[in-house]
Amino acid sequence: MLYTVGPVFVGPDAYDAMSKPMITHRSKEYKELHGNIVEKVKKALNTDMEVFLVAGSASVFLEGAIRNGAASKTLGITNGSFGNRSIEIAELNGKAVDKVQVPWGEAMKPEHIAGKVAKDTEMVHWVSNESSTGVFSDSVALANEVRSQNPDALVMVDAVTAAFAMDLRLKEMDADAVIFGSQKALALPPGIAVMLCSERLLEKAKSVPNRGFYTDLLKIKKQNDVNYALTTPPVSLMYGMDYQLDKMLSEGMQARYERHREMADMVRKWADEKMEGVFPEEGYRSNSIGVVNRGSLDFDAFHSKLKAKGYEISNGYGDVKEKTFRIGHMGDVTPKGIRELLEAMDSILEE
Repeated sequence: MLYTVGPVFVGPDAYDAMSKPMITHRSKEYKELHGNIVEKVKKALNTDMEVFLVAGSASVFLEGAIRNGAASKTLGITNGSFGNRSIEIAELNGKAVDKVQVPWGEAMKPEHIAGKVAKDTEMVHWVSNESSTGVFSDSVALANEVRSQNPDALVMVDAVTAAFAMDLRLKEMDADAVIFGSQKALALPPGIAVMLCSERLLEKAKSVPNRGFYTDLLKIKKQNDVNYALTTPPVSLMYGMDYQLDKMLSEGMQARYERHREMADMVRKWADEKMEGVFPEEGYRSNSIGVVNRGSLDFDAFHSKLKAKGYEISNGYGDVKEKTFRIGHMGDVTPKGIRELLEAMDSILEE
């Protein structure tokens, strides 16, 4: 059983949904599938933003948002490996990036960017839920601070491990690009990238050169308006996504967010009692990822024994790889499953 940070556990019912007969992506059946997914994403996440889908990982749209939203200059805020990656993506696409480095384990806060959003900053980007550290920052507060300094600066938020697990308060955030993929809290295999896109970003894209082809939001928007994909979509995965969205809406999003909080609290309590606590600062802790201080634990030996019992978790990542390990508690996993995982971990520690 996977309790990793991603890809995550995929249930047999989701696999069944993906086993429907193939259809072409230029058929009326596909148009219905595409349109249903778009509307269900909007309902689940309580947003009126455009919903774009492409085959790929979320990194496709991280690159796409930057290529479409900034001709020359961005500001990147980072407190971990994946914030660093967004900065790298911007730089590799030829943008000049001002950087705000927040210590790992701390949340990014408005005071960190006070006076940092310049008049020529076209886009500000960060990760809402940093996978390497388990820190969940307040993206609404950050977005408000960006706009207070430069109302024209666009906001891009990597929500890869947050969307569908924690309430992002998207209408309050009013971001221009919110990006995630299928292999995290959607509880599907990798292969679909999703972007929630604002009208402001689409308008800016009209004046930005070198948007590429696969990442050209204006091309994607034109096809999306008639419920088509720009290029061949992963139809089987989309069947799974349609099914998973129905399941989420049936559960109720507030109930889903509460389930994720309950699982996170279980892991945090266990870390306090059996390890050296969790890595992130209090008050800004992820409900989808538990990043645990490992202390003197030999993680490789511990993990080998855990896998022999049928469970898999994740090693630490980036600068804190040797100090932490990570437990993914998102998607279709349950408090009962987390309890069984923690009992298995306890039995290994006792050995």
